Amino acid sequence: MRQRVSLILALFAWLLATGSHLDVVQTVGWARMFASYAKTMPLTEAARLTFVSDNFCEVCTFVQTSKQARDGQAAPVPAGTSSTKVILAFQPSPVFVLSAPPVAPWRAEDQIADGARRSAPPTPPPRLA
Repeated sequence: MRQRVSLILALFAWLLATGSHLDVVQTVGWARMFASYAKTMPLTEAARLTFVSDNFCEVCTFVQTSKQARDGQAAPVPAGTSSTKVILAFQPSPVFVLSAPPVAPWRAEDQIADGARRSAPPTPPPRLA
């Protein structure tokens, strides 16, 4: 249960950090616009008017301004760190090939089954007293 709650909270935080909540709000705005247009006109005309940028509703304009503000905003720098960029360059690693060892010929003693080396079980089996 605890793992499930932490997973749900991590997913929710990730959705908020990536701005997916604005997409959900935009979808709700489009649904409201489509429902209001569909009451008075055919569905094809209502769908066309919903997605035309000339008739944005207040929800659509809010989402558009929020996305523009978020895109123009720089990421916050944690306290105690510098804001300069560090360029990392990695050298390509050499190609490492691991080949199989050469096959040694089998000896006659190696071909004896493992059962032949074991002793027979005690007969009769030990009894509990």
